[in-house]
Amino acid sequence: MQIQFEINGHKGAFFVEENGERLAAMEFTMAGAQKMIIDHTEVDERLRGKSAGRQLLNKLVEYVREKNIKVIPLCPFAKSVFQKDPGIRDVLV
Repeated sequence: MQIQFEINGHKGAFFVEENGERLAAMEFTMAGAQKMIIDHTEVDERLRGKSAGRQLLNKLVEYVREKNIKVIPLCPFAKSVFQKDPGIRDVLV
């Protein structure tokens, strides 16, 4: 599964696209240069059971670690993963 990244101004997403169709996305808003708010995660039924949401979050965590950005997970999915996995909590505000 290839995860892509886009940012336009202060909004962006990590996403999976096949044949021009977006099948999964983790959307975020930048709150200044060093804070990212995870707004929403959506995964199409065709990717259910393939850990698509977790893979999107893993890519986001990798990105923010490289850029020294802190994360505020407002999205219920992302929030639950951070609660379950202490190994990624270093990126939280």
